[in-house]
Amino acid sequence: MWTKLMETKNAYTAEIWKELLNAEAVVVQVVPASGWANAAELETYTLYVPWGKTHVAEEILRKI
Repeated sequence: MWTKLMETKNAYTAEIWKELLNAEAVVVQVVPASGWANAAELETYTLYVPWGKTHVAEEILRKI
């Protein structure tokens, strides 16, 4: 089960957050707002983390 962690303004910031959380051993799914595979770069993106890792991801974000 995946839980919504945050929304970003574009693909670039979504990838930065994904890389940061992956470096801390948290798996992240990045999904564009449209849901299309070929989404626009300036579209809103949502980051999802596994349900059991939500508290870990929130703690990492809190420390930044």
